[in-house]
Amino acid sequence: MIGDISQYKGIWVFLEHRNGHVREPSLQLISKTRELANKRGVYLAGVLLHYGNENLIDEVIEYPLDKIYVVEHPKLKDYSPELYTEALAQLINNYKPEAVFFAATKNGRELGGRLHSIIETGLAADCTDFQVLPDGNIDMIRPAFGHTILAHILCKKHRPQMASARPGVFEIPQKISDHKAEIIKVNLDLDKFNPGAKMIEFIPKKEESVIPLPDKAKIVVSGGYGLGKPENFKLIEELAKLLNAGMGASRKVVDMGWIPKDRQVGQTGKTVRPKLYVAV
Repeated sequence: MIGDISQYKGIWVFLEHRNGHVREPSLQLISKTRELANKRGVYLAGVLLHYGNENLIDEVIEYPLDKIYVVEHPKLKDYSPELYTEALAQLINNYKPEAVFFAATKNGRELGGRLHSIIETGLAADCTDFQVLPDGNIDMIRPAFGHTILAHILCKKHRPQMASARPGVFEIPQKISDHKAEIIKVNLDLDKFNPGAKMIEFIPKKEESVIPLPDKAKIVVSGGYGLGKPENFKLIEELAKLLNAGMGASRKVVDMGWIPKDRQVGQTGKTVRPKLYVAV
């Protein structure tokens, strides 16, 4: 939004949830945004959209958030990009945060992309770092041109500043046992808003392999096109089992259909933080 940017205060993190639990990529963002909020001298808030999942509040109330904006509405029971965008747009118009952050999950990327066009501000996607500049603006940093350079993206004339951050870049902060974030329950006018599409049923993907995904493993064994043929990935699977490791793959073999997309590691795949990485 163009206008008097001095009206905008505070930093928000969108708390994405699935199957009754807040997702780890959103929790990872809390650590970095807490740092940004401290440097800016402003509050840090989580934003939770849901229906009938009060346990979600209990999951996040002890993290280092100052506030949690909670919107509970029957239409928010299942994730809907149109409804969630409308709800966030109303919240932002009402409370005017200076910055809003999303995890760069599939839903987070979609939601941020829709929202920034509606509220007429910028969006820096897939960032790996954020810094507060002397003038108070947030430097949103992301790799570009195959990780050969770092792009520094600024949004000086519009508010809120918006960005998505790659999962796995930041660590989940520790909970604070004697800390309780302030809960602010907000009623929004969503009754008359009818999205063009709605969820009929959510069918979770069945994981065919018992080997963990690479983004949650302390040891990762990853294979590439040099293995020659998909059958040779059995060697990678055997090594991963022996090491109690997660299994990853390069983009080439994923594009060729050898290995599922959720095991792709790298620039266009998952960011991993293992203690040991074996590339084959």
